[in-house]
Amino acid sequence: MHFQTAGIEVAPWVPPLVAFVISIFTSMGGVSGAFLLLPFQMSFLGYTNPSVSATNQLFNIVAIPSGVYRYCREGRMVWPLTWAVIIGTLPGVFIGAIVRVAYLPNPRNFKLFAAFVLLYIGGRMLRDLLRKPRFARDKWSAEQRFQELIRGHREKGEPSMKARSEPLPGIKVTRFDLKRIEYRFYGEQCEAPTGGILALSFVVGIVGGIYGIGGGAIIAPFFISFFNLPVYTVAGAALMGTFVTSVAGVIFYQAMAPWFPNVSVAPDWLLGILFGIGGMAGMYLGARFQKFVPAGAIKWMLAAVIVFTALKYVAAFFGF
Repeated sequence: MHFQTAGIEVAPWVPPLVAFVISIFTSMGGVSGAFLLLPFQMSFLGYTNPSVSATNQLFNIVAIPSGVYRYCREGRMVWPLTWAVIIGTLPGVFIGAIVRVAYLPNPRNFKLFAAFVLLYIGGRMLRDLLRKPRFARDKWSAEQRFQELIRGHREKGEPSMKARSEPLPGIKVTRFDLKRIEYRFYGEQCEAPTGGILALSFVVGIVGGIYGIGGGAIIAPFFISFFNLPVYTVAGAALMGTFVTSVAGVIFYQAMAPWFPNVSVAPDWLLGILFGIGGMAGMYLGARFQKFVPAGAIKWMLAAVIVFTALKYVAAFFGF
């Protein structure tokens, strides 16, 4: 099947299948999977035009709502965190889109930029995973209690379907103002400065706008590493923020297209929708199964994938 905007030939079943597999695992950590779909499109499909960033964001628009719905249903959406991410990220996305088209149209230079971004994120996650947990200060204890609760929930002597249908305790927001965001998660008090979230989101918006990922792959690890928030509570907020900023990004890339007649800027709508259909199913399953997967395993998985992708880009830039 030929995709005109992307300028590639690929079987129509390949994009949804790849997106489905990727999204199951990445959505558990609050990442849509777009940051892995982009290297797949560039390296395996040969889609290297700047419009690949917009196509990636189109994937987010189609795929993310199913995962967000699941987190909302289970009471694991921290809405104050979500709104702070959206407000901070949106301006950055517009700046990032302009930088991508005007200053990073060359795929070789763009890959090196992406490599440094991902290597920094993955390096921080690995550092945090390798350090000795300080249970008195970290939120790992809350994540452990969450896992114990899930384990007990599943091991009840009741019929399995009935036990699984019982609602689990949700997140309770205790403070949301211009200074701090605070909420309780399974007996643990979680908090972060509102100004810090907004500033981080703005920078992430720029990077995400350039890369075409909406920022979720960047902001979720930062929440875990910098603000020490439990992974089970940031996933929904990161995905929702990615969705909103991806909508803005696609609209902006489409609007910029007439101003760059010699460059492919607008998304490949058919390809993006096919990726999104697979991602929609994968994200729903990932959000559903996240509570059954240990937090450490999710973090190791994300870190390994991020570092591998970054090193692959660096090697390609230097011709290895």
